Amino acid sequence: MIEQSILTRTIKSKPLRAKEALKDPFAVRRDINNDSLYDFIEYFWPVINNKEFIPNWHIEKVLCPELEIVAYRVANNQPKLYDLIFNVPPGTTKTMACTVMFPVWCWTKWFWMSFITGSYSSDLALEKAELSRDLIRSDLFKAIYPELNIKTDKDAKGNFKVIKKEQIFAGRASRIHQGGSRYSTSVKATATGFHGHIIIVDDPLNPEQAVSEKELATANRFMGQTLSTRKVEKSVTPTILIMQRLHQDDPSGHILNKKKKKIRHISLPGEIRNYKEQVHPKELIDYYEGELLDPIRMDWGVLEEMETDLGQYGYAGQIGQKPTPPGGGMFKVDHFQMITSMPSHHDQIQIVRYWDKAGSEGKGAFTVGVKMVKMRNGRFIIEDIKRGQWASEQRERIIRQTAEADGGGVQIGIEQEPGSGGLESADATIRNLAGFSCFKDKPGKSEGSKTSRADPFSVQVNNGNVSLLVADWNHKFIDELSNFPFSTFKDQTDASSGAFKKLTSKKIARRVI
Repeated sequence: MIEQSILTRTIKSKPLRAKEALKDPFAVRRDINNDSLYDFIEYFWPVINNKEFIPNWHIEKVLCPELEIVAYRVANNQPKLYDLIFNVPPGTTKTMACTVMFPVWCWTKWFWMSFITGSYSSDLALEKAELSRDLIRSDLFKAIYPELNIKTDKDAKGNFKVIKKEQIFAGRASRIHQGGSRYSTSVKATATGFHGHIIIVDDPLNPEQAVSEKELATANRFMGQTLSTRKVEKSVTPTILIMQRLHQDDPSGHILNKKKKKIRHISLPGEIRNYKEQVHPKELIDYYEGELLDPIRMDWGVLEEMETDLGQYGYAGQIGQKPTPPGGGMFKVDHFQMITSMPSHHDQIQIVRYWDKAGSEGKGAFTVGVKMVKMRNGRFIIEDIKRGQWASEQRERIIRQTAEADGGGVQIGIEQEPGSGGLESADATIRNLAGFSCFKDKPGKSEGSKTSRADPFSVQVNNGNVSLLVADWNHKFIDELSNFPFSTFKDQTDASSGAFKKLTSKKIARRVI
């Protein structure tokens, strides 16, 4: 098979190659480049980069072979095996290899291929496209591939077309064949009217955008909706995503969480002292030297400096490919105490069921009701969590049914969202709970962000003062807190923070009937 031959290709003997080079050095160079994307990158590197090329195994043995497999299948019009995701730290030649050099290498073999390339900003996308165009225009490239050029009337950085000249008869003008193209776009732009044989998205988010739910949604929509309609042939055209991890629900996480079968995921953290579990496929661990991905570019001194600059969250995502730091970030979830039965009522001081409401059925945020108990010994127990994506009518019915099941000894908290709509919604729920002890909770500006509100609760969790009653909801609750504040959903954390605030407040709750 083509895939196997690429991954296990053998290099011709040096003496034979030397003899051939004496006769026609350009032909030999073409042959070497034709056989290997890695050799192509190494040879043409000085043309578009003034820094010395630094070889490393992840380029030669992983990035390049994986790209070659994808390209050969497209060239042979074979159905794609998968879409490709590369999660690699910044500064490891991922962009030069995948976004700048790879399309040009493909044109030297299959001049008809068209590419759509994207990034988080138009300027960045155009910069990468310009490097590809500069390579084709260079004297060294023309010496080896004199038949390839940029079409003069289709020569914009963001949209250029390749042509191939063919000499039919000596002394006559060459025949011009219209070739493929490269169209560059960004996650906030469109690609209407353009179709690609291969789609490449390089860094659809930057670190600043990753903390914005709006920017995350825009990037994910671009990957899932915009690009899916821009393929020459859906069964053949692959999408290649290259990025470092920035958020649990960044485009990589969003795609992987869908658990599609046709995804080839390559994850290479910068070090495996703390992030060994992030290596994928696992056999790539054997290539790490001294627990480092690239000892030349990123030794321990460089990584230590990067951790200082990026902070623990930035380092965990961009270097570790896990967008939460070791130990679980804000919440050290391994400090939860697990219990199999509740202590006697005599040892319980106060019980609160706190609701964080949402109103979308089957999508979006979750409605969550956390039942938390304050014990006489100063500890806290989360006894139960109700969680679902319910429409408003069903949600109110479930909240009422839960109150009846909990009994009259449980205070019920309703978070009031900002604005008149939030007030009306909270009031409607209070009326629905007539006969129970209820309170509205409107987080004030002084409490700050969701992260700030969660901080007092996290202190108790991290000091081992919070227990969980063993139940089916444990896994999703622990998973959310382990990734907070970069978790996809924050509803369980918000509800827990609200319940904890009530249990530790010195004010006596006003009974609302």
